[in-house]
Amino acid sequence: MRSTSSSIRRSATILAAPAVIVGALIAPTNAQAAPTLLTEAFADKATTLSDSLGADRTAGTYLDAETGRMVVTVTDATAARAVRTQGAVAETVSFSTAQLDAVIADLNKTPFAGTSWATDVINNQVVVSIDGTVSTADAAVIKAKVAKAGAAARVETTDKISTTIAGGAAIYTGGSRCSLGFNVRSGSTYYFLTAGHCTNAGATWTNGSATLGTRSGTSFPGNDYGIVRYTNTSITHPSAVGSTTISSAATPAVGTAVTRSGSTTGTRTGSVTALNATVNYSQGSVSGLIRTTVCAEPGDSGGPLYRGSVAYGLTSGGSGNCTSGGVTYFQPVTEALSVYGVSVGGF
Repeated sequence: MRSTSSSIRRSATILAAPAVIVGALIAPTNAQAAPTLLTEAFADKATTLSDSLGADRTAGTYLDAETGRMVVTVTDATAARAVRTQGAVAETVSFSTAQLDAVIADLNKTPFAGTSWATDVINNQVVVSIDGTVSTADAAVIKAKVAKAGAAARVETTDKISTTIAGGAAIYTGGSRCSLGFNVRSGSTYYFLTAGHCTNAGATWTNGSATLGTRSGTSFPGNDYGIVRYTNTSITHPSAVGSTTISSAATPAVGTAVTRSGSTTGTRTGSVTALNATVNYSQGSVSGLIRTTVCAEPGDSGGPLYRGSVAYGLTSGGSGNCTSGGVTYFQPVTEALSVYGVSVGGF
């Protein structure tokens, strides 16, 4: 597990039954009209469609990178027909959400540091990552659970998983450097969000020379977000990552192309491979994370995950680096916005 905090290189590293679809998502103008295709712009509608089928008849949704259409996985022909009538692509899979969730529930009983797991919707499996810090005995326990799950799960080995310590600019507390995630506001009071394992490290934050503000809240482990209130009125704080204005926040679909910014490695791109991932850091487990193919390195922690003007997440941790590539996990920003009662945009 690599530590992506530039100075904190501690061992705290790790990282439903048939349902009637209520209301047409796309309404043809007449009986012969073809339905509007559900693309990435309709990701929420595809998710609603999937949810309406129930946990026993679907295993989730994802964006097909080649066609740009939303795919809804199904476990029976009736569900497939319902999906197609709504303009989405139906893909029949072997395992339902309920079955894959049962595998994850079993894994959650043994949260060994250096392991992580998430549902790989595209491959209809739970993907379990084990790094080299995991003992032979603990790895055997995890592998036995994967074997019991059969084709519903797979194991992959990974580089050391660790927590990662601006949008994208370097921020400092004590001897530690992180990256600022997103500037946010509540009324006329201004704040910035970053990773919780960053805000755990200190209360007063600077840009390396001037004080920015003081910590107002922090949550790690369990979650990985924190908030700092600006106290320096001479510091400008636009709702932006670099020159890109951020005006809204959302949860990305699996398959979405995304961008990350950090104070160590700058701007990097990749795609979302899973939602609701669990990562077991040595400080404790963090769940509900966004799993991606974007690389990150020490000092990138807390930095923003976004696409265009939409905010998605805060850099939490991962494995690998930006030379050989790796996997990076992000705290969904929508949760932090809700908990702290703040919003992006409109500065």
